[in-house]
Amino acid sequence: MMSRIGNLIGRAPWLTLDQAMIVARLATAGFFVAHAVGRIVLGTIPQFGLFMETLGFPAGVVVVWIITATELVAGLLMILGRHVRWAALALFSIAFGGIVLIHARLGWWVGEHGTGGSEYSVALIMLLLLVAAHDAERSRTRV
Repeated sequence: MMSRIGNLIGRAPWLTLDQAMIVARLATAGFFVAHAVGRIVLGTIPQFGLFMETLGFPAGVVVVWIITATELVAGLLMILGRHVRWAALALFSIAFGGIVLIHARLGWWVGEHGTGGSEYSVALIMLLLLVAAHDAERSRTRV
């Protein structure tokens, strides 16, 4: 029994780098798609739009719909493995904008030690950078 466990642990993380990057791409895209779908299903777009207007954005609801549509389209493109770097750039812009407009003033921590800080957005940005770099590397090696 112990040798089985040792063999299993010795093979960790059980995926190749390419397989792990596919999981990272799908999960990262899924986070953004879920965020957009949640906004639609929960009906929070009008609230978020009003908040954006308090930050000086005209037509806040339109801005939020653009953000939501971008999360959906870019997320789906990433899931399909199409235009991954462009999709990652669009999602990076949303995450970075969220940090600048909302999360930075709330500190670093998202949960447990704080509320709504930058921690999660920074993690998403790091994943997007990895996914985009992996896509670029795969494109270079295919030529």
